[in-house]
Amino acid sequence: MDLDDKLCYCYSISKRKIVNFVKQTRPRRASQISACFEAGSGCGWCIPFLVKIHRQVMSGAEVEADDITPAEYEAMRKNYRSAVNEGTAARNEYREPEDKAPDAPPPDARGTGKPEEPFDYTRYFSRSRPDPEPETLEDGEERPRRE
Repeated sequence: MDLDDKLCYCYSISKRKIVNFVKQTRPRRASQISACFEAGSGCGWCIPFLVKIHRQVMSGAEVEADDITPAEYEAMRKNYRSAVNEGTAARNEYREPEDKAPDAPPPDARGTGKPEEPFDYTRYFSRSRPDPEPETLEDGEERPRRE
């Protein structure tokens, strides 16, 4: 399979686009590749290929060419989809590796390791929140309060 061949058939995403996305954004987990035009979030067929690409790029290795042709890849996907639809095969899903400590808190978006507290949107967007004081306005002019 060449870099310009389709990797995710559900959303028509090429292998090159996935490789470049991983190289540029360096996602912490392979599941975050779905931010690249939803890759891997359709039928699930390409998930093992996405995980493989993630491992190769994150380890600094060259992304290897697959030994299957685009026609073989498409036929394998078709067989996978029919088996999943018939119930004779399970849908591919990404699971985090088991070597992670189960008691470790999930890292927050800043990577500090502490779980992030949920943001209280009701308080932030509340009408009861006071308007800024006139001296904090950009141009320094006092403006009437809206009621």
